[in-house]
Amino acid sequence: MSLRVVHVVRQFLPSRGGMEDVVFNIARMQQELHGQRPSVITLDRVFRQSEVLPPDEVMDGIPVHRLPYSGSERYPLFPAVLKNLGEADVVHVHGIDFAFDYLSLTRWWHRKPMVACTHGGFFHTSFAQRAKKMFFHSVTRCTARGYHRILASSANDGAMFRQVVADERVRVIENGVDIDKFAGAASPTLRPTLIYVGRWSVNKGLPRTLSLLAALRRIDPQWRLILAGREYDDLDRHALAQLAQDEGVSDALTLLPNPDNETIRAAMGQASYSVCLSRHEGFGLAAIEAMSAGLVPVLSAIPPFERLAAETMLPLIVPDNVDEAAACVAALHRRMAGSHSAVRAQAQTAVQRYSWRHVVGAYVEEYERALYEAKEAA
Repeated sequence: MSLRVVHVVRQFLPSRGGMEDVVFNIARMQQELHGQRPSVITLDRVFRQSEVLPPDEVMDGIPVHRLPYSGSERYPLFPAVLKNLGEADVVHVHGIDFAFDYLSLTRWWHRKPMVACTHGGFFHTSFAQRAKKMFFHSVTRCTARGYHRILASSANDGAMFRQVVADERVRVIENGVDIDKFAGAASPTLRPTLIYVGRWSVNKGLPRTLSLLAALRRIDPQWRLILAGREYDDLDRHALAQLAQDEGVSDALTLLPNPDNETIRAAMGQASYSVCLSRHEGFGLAAIEAMSAGLVPVLSAIPPFERLAAETMLPLIVPDNVDEAAACVAALHRRMAGSHSAVRAQAQTAVQRYSWRHVVGAYVEEYERALYEAKEAA
C-alpha cells in the first residue's frame, strides 16, 4: 500500500510563498515519482485576506483540507488539526509554530510518526529576538523531542537546531526548486532592470533595495526596478510607493502586488537581474528560481546567498553600502554587454542540481524511516 503522508502547514495554495511552494512540490513529486498519497492540512484563509476558502479542495491532484484558526499569523491556533490527521501513516509538519508544538505535545493521543521541516525557524526578523531565543531554548527544545527527525532547510537551520536537538536527529535537506515554473523567462536582450519576487516585508531588504535603485539611477537613469510579491503587515503597496517617492524613484518603479505566476513570468521578461537584499534567509529559493529564468541575482552578503554564489559562480554579492553596491551592479552590467546570452544560459544550467526531482527522494527516505522506527518502538 502506498504511504499516506499528511503535510501540516499554516499557508498553502492559493497563498504564494516559499513554504507553500516547498509543500506543493514535495507532494507533487511524492505522487509523480514515488506513488505516495500526500494530502495537506492548512488554514482556511490567506493571511491579510478576508475570503474564507473552501474546507476541502483538490489542487493539482493534492487533497487539501482547511481549518479555521484564531490568534496571530506568527502563531495561529488551530487545535482541530488533531482530529483531522485521519489515516495518515506519517505526519510532516512545516514550520516551527503552533502545529509543531501542539502535535508534539499530543503525540500520546494521535500516535502518528512525525517529521518536521524548519523553514528558517522563527528568526526571520529582529522583532522580539530575546523572547524568541528564550522560547526556542525552552519550549522548542521540549517539543522537538516529539519528532523522529528534524529536517533542517539549510546548513544554518541545522546548526541552530543542533543546539536543542541531538545531532543524529537533525538532517539537513536543502529545499528543491521548481526550475520549470519560470524557465527561460528572463529578457533575451540585456536590460538595466532588476526584479524582486517575494514577500513585501522590511526584513527582505526592500527599503534598501529602493535606495540601491536610487544609487544606480545616479550612475545611469535608465535603471528600473520591479517589485512583485505578496503584501505583508509591515509593507504594502502604499508604503512602498511612499518609500519610492522619498527616494525619488517613483517613475522607475513597477509594483505588482499579489501576482500569479503568469504575471511574474511576464515581469521577468522585462528584466535581466533579480535582487534580494534580505538580512535572513533559510535557503534562498527565490534566487534559484530567478536563475532558472536566466536572471543574474544581486544578493546581500548572508551565508545562504554566499554559498549559492560559491556553488554556481554566478550571483553578485554586494556590500551593505548602497553606493558601493550600485557601483558593483553597474560594473556587472557593463561586463554583461558582450556576454549576456552566455551568462543567461549559464544561470539556467547552474540550477539544475536544485531540481525537486533530485531532492524529494531524501524526504521519502525520512518518511519510510520514521514509519519503520515507530513500528519498531511499538
